[in-house]
Amino acid sequence: MIYNSIIETIGNTPLIRLNKVNKGIKGQIYVKVEYFNPGNSMKDRMAIKMVEDAEKEGLLKPGGTIIEGTSGNTGMGLALAGIAKGYKCIFTMADKQSKEKIDVLKAMGAEVVICPTNVSPDDPRSYYSVAKKLNNDIPNSFYPNQYDNLSNWKAHYETTGPEIWKDTEGKITHYAAGVGTGGSMSGTSKYLKEQNANIISVGIDTYGSVFKKYKETGEFDENEIYPYLTEGIGEDILPKNVDFSVIDHFVKVTDKDAAVMTRRLSREEGLFVGWSCGSAVHGALEYAKKNLKEDDVMVIILPDHGTRYLGKIYNDDWMRNHGFLEDTTFGTARDIITSRNGSYELVVAQKGDKVKSAIELMNEKSVSQIPVMDNGQVIGSITDNKLLSKIIVKPDLKDSTVEEVMEDSMKFVAMDSTLDVLSSMVDKDKAVLVRDDLHQIHIITKHDILGAITK
Repeated sequence: MIYNSIIETIGNTPLIRLNKVNKGIKGQIYVKVEYFNPGNSMKDRMAIKMVEDAEKEGLLKPGGTIIEGTSGNTGMGLALAGIAKGYKCIFTMADKQSKEKIDVLKAMGAEVVICPTNVSPDDPRSYYSVAKKLNNDIPNSFYPNQYDNLSNWKAHYETTGPEIWKDTEGKITHYAAGVGTGGSMSGTSKYLKEQNANIISVGIDTYGSVFKKYKETGEFDENEIYPYLTEGIGEDILPKNVDFSVIDHFVKVTDKDAAVMTRRLSREEGLFVGWSCGSAVHGALEYAKKNLKEDDVMVIILPDHGTRYLGKIYNDDWMRNHGFLEDTTFGTARDIITSRNGSYELVVAQKGDKVKSAIELMNEKSVSQIPVMDNGQVIGSITDNKLLSKIIVKPDLKDSTVEEVMEDSMKFVAMDSTLDVLSSMVDKDKAVLVRDDLHQIHIITKHDILGAITK
């Protein structure tokens, strides 16, 4: 078949049966492999839909610039649309995204602006805020806003849902997908439920995201929000594309379980897929173990390709450094936290505290460094040696607020980070922070690591 441009090849991706990673689970389980799209991800579908709808509405004019905040895949889809239709592209990305994603976007002619991960969505430095500012500053620009642009879920309602229904001959009983912007889950699920109201949809969430608790309680709990490594799913906001009424259940998956399953899919099924694909399959199979019957048919969306994670989950050193390989020699951050037996108090300063009060607190608690908090979020840190050097030069600083003298925040690390990794991070910088399974923040210092090693 001959196509007029690359964007005409989007869609009609295959369903492939799982044969090994689902061993012992009842029912038939298929994966819809979205890396067969030209941009190697399902985001191609909604990217072209958002662009074409914007053109129809007069929001995107010839010679315009597309500006979007992306974890990489949406940017790729928009870049393809931009090339085919003659638009310039600028993308903002959080600094946790893989280098491969950034390099691919640059290779497609896009400009990429990197923003910090560990800031709130409304912080002017966040990739959401930077994208909005660029849109305001650059004439004849269009900000698709994949999170709240309803063309996102409509793309999947119009394409992904009908494809699954047709390819399973209407036999699908369960649909599972990771939830990030919410488009692929909500649009596909809405279409499928209109064909058969008994179809059950399972949303896959990650620890550090708000979706699962919000679905189950209706509460947006900021204590659920904390840094995580998995790319492409979970959020610290509630995008308009997430329609909770068409999502029956949520399952949360850890960074490690997602990474391990991703590598298993490559090794055991020949599916060289991305990190959130591992999340989707691990979470869906956890649900399936308890709920699928012999005649059930489950379809799981696999969003993207493994080439975007070569420097991360497909790199043994990276996996080992994050405690994600099974053959780790050293203990982990989890071991340090468990050894505290629940008796732990995190010493912190608030951004509005006076410096002299923070110094008194550090002396009283015999600690040399503490996180700085604002509304329950870690926004910085203070350490005694750097604080001392500043006050020696400028004594009046002791009457200033902590916010005026604080340093960058301590880094958050995964619970399963090994002691050798923690040691290298503490040596390079200051102490590190870990959020446990109950969402309590812990600080880990060199002293903690030495104590764990000598046990």
